Amino acid sequence: MALILILIEIIIIGGMLVGLYQKNTNLMCKSKKRFDGKTVLVTGGTTGMGLEIAADFAHRGAKVIVACPFQDEGEHGKKLIIRSSGNENVIFKLLDLSSLKSVREFAADILATEERLDILINNAGVGTAKDCLTKDGLNFIMQVNYFGTFLLTMLLLPLLKKTGEPSEPSRIVNTSSVLHKIGKVDIENLNKTNYWYKIQLYGNSKLCLVLFCVELARRLKGSYVIVNVVDPGAVGTQIFKSTGPSFGSFLTFIFGVLFKHPWEGAQTALYAATSTRAGKVSGKYFMNCKLGRASSTALDVKLAKDLWDESLKLVKISDEQL
Repeated sequence: MALILILIEIIIIGGMLVGLYQKNTNLMCKSKKRFDGKTVLVTGGTTGMGLEIAADFAHRGAKVIVACPFQDEGEHGKKLIIRSSGNENVIFKLLDLSSLKSVREFAADILATEERLDILINNAGVGTAKDCLTKDGLNFIMQVNYFGTFLLTMLLLPLLKKTGEPSEPSRIVNTSSVLHKIGKVDIENLNKTNYWYKIQLYGNSKLCLVLFCVELARRLKGSYVIVNVVDPGAVGTQIFKSTGPSFGSFLTFIFGVLFKHPWEGAQTALYAATSTRAGKVSGKYFMNCKLGRASSTALDVKLAKDLWDESLKLVKISDEQL
C-alpha cells in the first residue's frame, strides 16, 4: 500500500513538473496585424481552439465565418465571438465534413455570397470517434479529418486565388497533430473499418493532412496562395469526448492543466495565418509558433502525389475542375 502511495506521489509530482515546463515553454503569436476588410473562414470555429482562433480574428477586425455541423453550438459560438470582440461581422454556417454533399453545398454558398477569402483555417476534426463508413463510403474519422477538408479546400481554391495578391497571398492553414508520426498511408486500406486501431486512424488522417499540404504547396507555386500545416501540441479540448463523457472530461481537464488549454493551442495556427515570416513559406510544418519538422513519411513527395490522386477519385473531382 505504501509503495502504491509513493508511486501516485511520483506521478503527481512528475505531472506537475511536466505541466510547469510546458506552460513556460509555450510560445505565443506576437503578430498584431489587423484584418479589416478581409475575410477569414474557420472550420470547427465554434468551440475549443477553433473558437479561440475565430475570436482572435474578430478582434483584428476581420469578417469571420465559422462553420460546424451543429446549429445550437454554431449560434452559441457566434454570440460568444461577437460578445468578446464587439465585432458584429461574424457569420455561422452549417458544415458537416462527414458528408461530401454538405461540403459541396457549403462551398457553393461561400462562392456565391463572398467576394473574397483571405484565410482558410481547416481546424475542424474528430478524435477516436466511431469506426464506420459514412454515406459516401468513406471511413468516418478519415472523412471528417481529411477527405472533407481536402474537398472543401479544393472547391474554395478559386476564391482564394482571386483574393491573393503578390504582397499579401491568401493563406490556408491545416491543423495536424504530433500523432501524424504514427500515421500510415496504405492506399488500398485508407477507408477500411475494423482494420486499424482508432488512434491509428486518427494518426493516419493527420499524416494525410501534412502530405496534402506538401502536394498542394507544390501545385500552388506561381499563384498567390500559400498553404502550411500546424501542430498545436497537446491541448485540452472537447475532442476527447469521443473516449466517453466522464473519461473525456477528465482528459480535457488534465491536458488543459498539464499542457495547453484551447487559447494556448490556437497560437501556432494564428502564427501561421498572420505572421510575416510564415507568409513567406509554403508547404511547411509549424509547431510552437516556429518552423518544425514533420516525419520523413510526411515529406515523401511520391506518397503525397499518390494520396492526391486517390483523394481526387474518392471525393469525385478531377484536376481539370480545379
